[in-house]
Amino acid sequence: MTTWTGKVAAVTGAGSGIGRALAIGLAQRGVRVAIADVNKAALDETAALLQADTYVQVVDVGDSAAVHDFAEMTVAHFGVVHQIYNNAGIAGSGRILDTPESVYERVLRVNLWGVINGTRAFLPHLIASGDGHVVNVSSLNGFAAQIGLAAYVTSKFGVRGFTETLRAEMIADRLPVGVTVVHPGGVKTNIASAAADSAQVDEAGLKRAEIYNRKLFKTTADEAAKQILDGVARGRGRVLIGQARGVDRLVRLLPARYVPLLVGWEKRTFGE
Repeated sequence: MTTWTGKVAAVTGAGSGIGRALAIGLAQRGVRVAIADVNKAALDETAALLQADTYVQVVDVGDSAAVHDFAEMTVAHFGVVHQIYNNAGIAGSGRILDTPESVYERVLRVNLWGVINGTRAFLPHLIASGDGHVVNVSSLNGFAAQIGLAAYVTSKFGVRGFTETLRAEMIADRLPVGVTVVHPGGVKTNIASAAADSAQVDEAGLKRAEIYNRKLFKTTADEAAKQILDGVARGRGRVLIGQARGVDRLVRLLPARYVPLLVGWEKRTFGE
């Protein structure tokens, strides 16, 4: 069981949603927190809610140099860092041939390279702490594919594979770093709406966002963060949240048949 006393944690995508809830949950457990987001106004709002010793930095997680600077500045501020929560992520929709290359690049840059950058920048410091932990946020779509989410699904499958490889390396090398991959499903955040606002979705994606927000997003960000932190405390390698649990069972039970079953569900749900 991981204890929180004396720990320092860094959280990306902390300006809203699960990232903000993680930062608050960590601070409530007595952890000193470094928070990053590309949105300064949202980041400042999170910092105001923490009411604790907090390091704040505007960071584009797709920029390797910026993420490495965030790691170095976190250690300079606190003297140590034990945990990194690579949470920053964006949505993006479109079928494989219809999705512009720019959407693939943007989604992979944030969702996959953001995780790679965050892990590589913080890992030496986590090892040096003697009690480190890497938490990478994937998705339900990190093990289950869906129509019209080519770039997003690709990025989240990548996060899962990268994180499980990291866990294997830490175990093989007997290094003092726990590794957790998180698969949220149906969490009430603004990721779908933000994607629509930034024109990263097509017409079908706009419809999806509306249905997700109205019918499918059930778990609050606070509850998701609590489940993540409980999983970290227990040293779990995998945390499933909300609808991800049921879909995970379906994929494991019917690995060759889950795709047509999900296609049927999507046609009924989204009219595609």
